[in-house]
Amino acid sequence: MLDWEALEAACRGCKNCSLWEGRTNVVFGVGSHRAEVLFIGEGPGENEDLQGEPFVGRGGKLLDDMMGSIGLRRADVYIANMVKCRPPQNRDPMNAEVDACLGYLRNQVALLRPKIIVCLGRVAAARVIGGDFKISRDHGKWYDRGGTRVMALFHPAALLRDPRRRPETFEDLKALQAAIREVCDHTPLAD
Repeated sequence: MLDWEALEAACRGCKNCSLWEGRTNVVFGVGSHRAEVLFIGEGPGENEDLQGEPFVGRGGKLLDDMMGSIGLRRADVYIANMVKCRPPQNRDPMNAEVDACLGYLRNQVALLRPKIIVCLGRVAAARVIGGDFKISRDHGKWYDRGGTRVMALFHPAALLRDPRRRPETFEDLKALQAAIREVCDHTPLAD
């Protein structure tokens, strides 16, 4: 297992799949290296590729608002993606691309040892929770993966496209807040 600095350097030099050819920046991850809560998205979009940080566009603003609604701040969690380079035209990452990048995410998880993982959207959830996962059916449900609590929320970009999903997402966020209060030792939540 690599430490944070070596892992990020390895990721920045990665050419394990063809996504590196179109990247402006590797989008490694952002947040506290002591985070007990890890958010995992599918992959960077255009804004993320340009800025080198996950969830910085409209979807990122919505994610910040979602976290803020339960008292979380970006600085108190860690945010990463399944793939670290932008798929062309923001398409879903292909299985081979996720497979090529999965070692980096696994190393991030091993370094963090989060108590809670939140998958943002169906792509991350299907890989982390299981292949038969359906976001419309299974969002907000808790799963155990090696002693870590895992749940999935609708992806912020999906909520921008379909705001009717926001009330149920707020209920999922309240369940996340309750779980953080139950199992996390140093994740501050505003009341």
